[in-house]
Parts: sequence; C-alpha cells; structure tokens
Amino acid sequence: MDLQYYGANCIRISTKKVTVVIDDNLDELGLKSITKPTDVVLSTDGQDHHADTAQFAISAAGEYEVLDVSISGVAARAHIGEPGTKQAVMYRLIIDDVRIGVVGHIHPDLSETQLEALGVVDVLFVPVGGNGFTLDGLGALKIIKAVEPKIVIPTSYADKDVKYPVVATELEEALKVVSMEAGEPLDTLKLKGSDMPEGAKLIVLKRQ
Repeated sequence: MDLQYYGANCIRISTKKVTVVIDDNLDELGLKSITKPTDVVLSTDGQDHHADTAQFAISAAGEYEVLDVSISGVAARAHIGEPGTKQAVMYRLIIDDVRIGVVGHIHPDLSETQLEALGVVDVLFVPVGGNGFTLDGLGALKIIKAVEPKIVIPTSYADKDVKYPVVATELEEALKVVSMEAGEPLDTLKLKGSDMPEGAKLIVLKRQ
C-alpha cells in the first residue's frame, strides 16, 4: 500500500486493486485535482466533491464496502461548526489489514461514542494548521491522545502554493506543540499490516 500527500487535507491511498482519494478540493485551493474516474473518493466536509467524475463518492456517515475497502464514516462537529451540529465526517478505512483514520477539519472534542465508532486506528491523518480554520497543534494532540494511533501524519499546514481560506501555521511550529519528532520527510509511505511501529511515530509526507 502507498500513502501520498497532495497538500491541504488531500491524501491518496493506493493498492494494486484500488485507489482512494480523500478531500480532493485542490482545484479550490490553487492546485490541480488528482481524482481519476476509477478512484473511490471520500470527503470529510460533507460535500460531494467529484461525485460525478469518480467511480464511487462518499460524503456522509455510514458503513460502506467498496472494492475490498471497508469504510466507516463517523459524523462530527466541524471545526467552525456550532455546538451540537455534525456537518463533518471522520473516516476509518481498512485496506490490506491496515486501519487508516482521517479526521479532517473537525472540532477536537470527541465523545466516547464517536471514538468507539472510529475504532482502532493504525495510521492517523490529522490537520495541524490552526488559526481558527482547522485543528491546531493542541487540538491535534488531543485527538492523537484519544485515538492512540501507531503512526501520525500531519496535514493542512502552511504551504506557499496552497491558497487556504486563512493563513495556516508552519509545520515546524505545529509540531512543537504536538511534541513528536519526525525523521526526514518521505515522498511515499509504503505500508503493510505487519509494518506498524511499537510506539507512536510521526511521519511527514512531502506534497506530491
């Protein structure tokens, strides 16, 4: 399995059988869309991005089985949403025995019910850009502690080529708060179910 990062909160997960693209709203942020007609597309903001161009598109909470991928969507309060609302969606995907969590731009306070629905997560993609638009380092750390993934991959941090609605925090600043050290950034993270580290590990992926 290959995991790649395309800027903002956009992720591509590829195996020999399927490609899943998450949060490809890149064309709204000054970048180029990466979605292909054969892809499975997930959106954490509840909007149907590429529903008319992808093979399958999911933007709501629920349980799905698509091309050997098990997908659980869990409703959550958007980061800028009002208390009691659930306009965002978190996802857990099980692909080739690897459990991948993607939380998107959510509020950091998750209930026990939401955490139970999300379940065990091996790899967690979590925004860190902050400044009122998405999770900052503290919010990300709160979710990391609650979910307890083996691998953490930050997203949605400052990038001169990404036109965010608000200025995002630099990755280095966000990671000081998260208090996790990363090695050299990777172009692609290649994973198998047996590859999980013993303790929590932070991995930074270069934008493709």
